[in-house]
Amino acid sequence: MFGKDWSAAMKLAVIGTGNWGKNIVRTLDGLGVLAAAADQAAEWRAAIKKEYPQVEVYSDYQPILESDITAVAIATPAPSHYRIAAEAIRAGKDVFVEKPMTLSAAEAEELAQLAVKEGKILMVGHLLLYQPAIQWLKKELDSEIIGEIGSLHQERLGLGRARESESVLWDLGVHDLAVLLYLSGRELLESKVCGQRRLRSGIEDDIYLHLSFTGNLQAHLHTSWIWPERRRRLTITGAKGMLVYDELEQTVTLHRKGIKLSDLTNWDQGAEVVFKGDGAPLTLELEHFIDCVRNRRTPISDGFSGAAVVRLLEELSRQLREEGSPLIRN
Repeated sequence: MFGKDWSAAMKLAVIGTGNWGKNIVRTLDGLGVLAAAADQAAEWRAAIKKEYPQVEVYSDYQPILESDITAVAIATPAPSHYRIAAEAIRAGKDVFVEKPMTLSAAEAEELAQLAVKEGKILMVGHLLLYQPAIQWLKKELDSEIIGEIGSLHQERLGLGRARESESVLWDLGVHDLAVLLYLSGRELLESKVCGQRRLRSGIEDDIYLHLSFTGNLQAHLHTSWIWPERRRRLTITGAKGMLVYDELEQTVTLHRKGIKLSDLTNWDQGAEVVFKGDGAPLTLELEHFIDCVRNRRTPISDGFSGAAVVRLLEELSRQLREEGSPLIRN
């Protein structure tokens, strides 16, 4: 939590201090490990220097790579992730890189292998995995709280900030793909996706996704930034009941209900909130990175799991290109 003193363990730097990077800067400062930051934009550098006068601020990240900094957090635009992360690993730094890890599966796999070769920690910023509720769900699903899982349904919807160069799949869906792969814990057999382009040609604004895993497990995702209501919800159905994670409320509700196989009649034994989270995933995520660096542990969202997400994104993007959804104007 904030205020914990990690300063004796290491010094960290942030490369990229813009819209999201500034949150990483603030969190690492709160954890007592922030030593330096770099950004090409003069206004971002000025803002960091004003708020954190004790921090070394650079216009280029090379001085950081040449310093005795222990590890770096990369929050630059996605096209630069591979290049900067590879340079940092080769310079002897442990690396935290924001999602998406890279823009190609080949580069993601290469980074993961490079980290192993150099003996460095590589962690990908899949923030949702560090929500306390997701960690609780992973543990309870593994203990079969609702029996054998049949399906996972994820919704990430709202009137969001549309992008000029990346689809809603790469912008928002990447979060949920990481969660679905993590919670399923099974081999992915098949993926299918369809999308709608309403604002820009070639950029999907609304996407429906279907995944099939071993053991007859199915997963579904609907994500859109053109939606009237803000909705962040994961529903998991099982043989002994159902779980609903409301990300906005940070609650998990257990529904003891279902349909009997014997005669197809419904049964319902009520519902209750079984978990209440505190919703501070960035702090928990970066504490996990620091712990992995200090104790040389493999992160939950390591390079190989990050590469699996990029590989799936790449395949889904291929399907969307082949589908060739027309631009539909209202």
